[in-house]
Amino acid sequence: MEELPAGEVRSSLPDKNETAGLLAAIDQALEETRREAREVALMLEQSQAEVNRLGQKSASVIAYVKQMRERKQWEEMATACETAIDAQQRYLIMRGQLEKLQQVYETLERFTETLQKLRETAEQENVAGSGRQQSALAVLEMLVQAQETERQRLSRQMHDGPAQALSNFILQTEIATRLFEVDPDKAREELQNLKTSAANTFKQVREFIFELRPMMLDDLGLVPTVKRYLETLNNQTDADIEVRIFGQERRYAGYLEVFVFRAIQEMVSAALHDRKADHVAVTLTLDERQVQVQVEDNGEPLNVEEIEGGEFVGLRLLRERVEMLGGSMNIES
Repeated sequence: MEELPAGEVRSSLPDKNETAGLLAAIDQALEETRREAREVALMLEQSQAEVNRLGQKSASVIAYVKQMRERKQWEEMATACETAIDAQQRYLIMRGQLEKLQQVYETLERFTETLQKLRETAEQENVAGSGRQQSALAVLEMLVQAQETERQRLSRQMHDGPAQALSNFILQTEIATRLFEVDPDKAREELQNLKTSAANTFKQVREFIFELRPMMLDDLGLVPTVKRYLETLNNQTDADIEVRIFGQERRYAGYLEVFVFRAIQEMVSAALHDRKADHVAVTLTLDERQVQVQVEDNGEPLNVEEIEGGEFVGLRLLRERVEMLGGSMNIES
């Protein structure tokens, strides 16, 4: 059983050791982010070259198909059509990968800027050493909000980029079906399979967008979003997932709703995938001052000592984040 009581946030000023630890963590994150950005930049360069090559090949093959059609060389045209479809499919897939890489690179660049600003803020707190109550909370809130801003941006880009490309791909298969004059039955069968595959991929992309950043969290709040998320998981997996809500449904600060939702995602995912549970129960208890989350499952037992010793990093980091917000997290097995 896992329990996450996210209690009232306490006001406290970090001491110099805590600030130094925060600066070290930010420096490490900056180094890792810059390294990832360099790797993605190299992949971008290689992918762009491949997209250009595939685009030229696709155009060349399509021109050859038209030439064979004008000459009424049907056998050659049939072979060329198969090559054209394969070339166009490769081109569209590669172009989608290129778009995603570009989005990842831009996200890493913006996150680097956010980390740099966060570091400047932490340094100022370290030098000033005074003052403002809840400074630790302000820094954490800034980081959470920055991460969620990037998730929102990436969510929109995924919808407008690869998802739109897949939609266009489905339309192109419809057009190809009507233009394919040689062995139309076989051609329609193959293209229908391609269309089905693309439609399934499009559905997966939409599910990924919701998983990445459910827009209804901003519009409707924590409870409806949690219900929708768990209902979707219940339909997608063989597990029995139930949710219980106690207390009056209400809205909380945006960063707190985001944090609680991500915590539920983390714990339910750990139960289903890491501990192979087939029954999970999530209980939310709400009041004006706090949110309490309890996740129970019948998965493989947890060794609490292993968590304290460094195993199950996700749960350990989750506990640290809860405590930074002034709450507590208890794990029983």
